Amino acid sequence: MSSADWMALITTLKLSAVTTIVLLILGTPIAWWLARTKNKVSVVVEAVVALPLVLPPTVLGFYMLVALGPNGPIGGTLESLGLHHLAFTFTGLVLASTLYSLPFMVQPLKDAFAAVGDRMIEVAATLRARPWDRFFSVVVPLSRRGFLTAITLTFAHTVGEFGVVLMVGGNIPGETRVLSIAIYDHAEAMDYASAHLLAGGLLVASFLLLFTVYLLNRRYTVVHP
Repeated sequence: MSSADWMALITTLKLSAVTTIVLLILGTPIAWWLARTKNKVSVVVEAVVALPLVLPPTVLGFYMLVALGPNGPIGGTLESLGLHHLAFTFTGLVLASTLYSLPFMVQPLKDAFAAVGDRMIEVAATLRARPWDRFFSVVVPLSRRGFLTAITLTFAHTVGEFGVVLMVGGNIPGETRVLSIAIYDHAEAMDYASAHLLAGGLLVASFLLLFTVYLLNRRYTVVHP
């Protein structure tokens, strides 16, 4: 691998890690609310959360680019405050990746929270456990399979992003150039050896991540039927 490819790998891992952490913080309360509420508004929220699953990445990337650019609502506001807009920056990539990977964090957590049910939470409430205590001492341990799946899928999905990161971040080495874009560059230059190396590495890494998740989930099912 060339130094440029190593930089792309570091940027990819950094983007995936930051996006996963941000979504874990933001997605957990959203998933909890969706799993517990009976409000009709939740249907709208759930549809918005799942939208990236069916929306072409370039569409989301285009609107994110407009919003984060110097003439957009977010980028324009930052420019008026004397700051730089977020288009073609790593921060812009994080924001775009957070939206694009949102369903991969929220949906597994929502299913896990829904499977917990009310009984254990009500028992904890009768023992005078406060809401935060009930969540972290009862819900989180019972939902660890969901957390494992959500974290792994979010990280792996972010690693493989192409359309959104290209639209929002462009192809700036050391800043916004990720592995998926590096593979495209090598293929476009007919450097298939380098493209094979990067693509094969991503293929093996993605398989190992999913294999580990399914293996751990199966072992947990056997131990806790």
